[in-house]
Amino acid sequence: MGMKNHVLGLVVHPRNDVSASVSTVVKLASEHGIRVVARPADAARIGVEPMPDDEFADRVDFVFSLGGDGTMLGAMRLVAGRPTPVLGVNHGNIGFLIEVTPDGLSEALDRLIAGDFSLEPHSCLELTGHDGPALAFNDVVLTATTPWAAVSLDLEINKIRHGYFRSDAVVVCTPTGSTAYNYAAGGPIISPSAPLIGLTPVAPMSGITRPIVLGGDETVMLRAPSHETRLSLDGAVTLTVPEGTDMVLRMRPHAVNVVRFDSDTHGTRTRIKLSLLDLPLRPDQLIELVPEHLRDRGRLPRF
Repeated sequence: MGMKNHVLGLVVHPRNDVSASVSTVVKLASEHGIRVVARPADAARIGVEPMPDDEFADRVDFVFSLGGDGTMLGAMRLVAGRPTPVLGVNHGNIGFLIEVTPDGLSEALDRLIAGDFSLEPHSCLELTGHDGPALAFNDVVLTATTPWAAVSLDLEINKIRHGYFRSDAVVVCTPTGSTAYNYAAGGPIISPSAPLIGLTPVAPMSGITRPIVLGGDETVMLRAPSHETRLSLDGAVTLTVPEGTDMVLRMRPHAVNVVRFDSDTHGTRTRIKLSLLDLPLRPDQLIELVPEHLRDRGRLPRF
């Protein structure tokens, strides 16, 4: 597809050096008449054209996230509700959401320009009941504001009361986020193909002590009758709400489109990366985590 006069927005890791990837993007984009922009704070650091924060999400045609999953989640929150494709380039650690390595960036941009890619829709959680809607693609974690105090939350599902949580925290997650804090807290792994919401108490003391899985069209309401509640959205945005506030959570389907070049390969790598967290790996599985140009199958360790 022709991309002349298109605008490509960069969202970058706040600390990691992404300059080589920025140079690759700028060089290839200029050859095709594509503008490369970033929000002012990022633009000053990486040396590209700045675009005001309040215009960025509406004016870019594509977004490249240069970082890890945290950077990718931030990019996804920025363009939520728009058709803008988001491509992740891994400058972080595990990178569950991310398919492209810096070495593969040139090929990825060529394929993007040629239209040789697919879009994978991702749902998010939409939180209302405070100042305005807020979004989370991984999870919303609810805690008390007092250090070491338990959070005590009444639960309603579709306006019907279903008991309460009393625990160190409550994790409300999407399928994408089910392999993050939810997984560490003993919650279920939810397939990305299933539009479900997970609720998992962390170190429960009383009330509901087991994870709950709900349909994606159900409405969850949590309320702390006797204390303030701190909410962390994707581990990046923190809100504090007064006691008695109705914190309403709904699944917002197809909120963002993630670029995929090879969904089968991505699925395999994600499965193996998940194994690193808990499950033993055979050498033939471990090799999939090593970039192809570094692989030497004759030197694999034997277990």
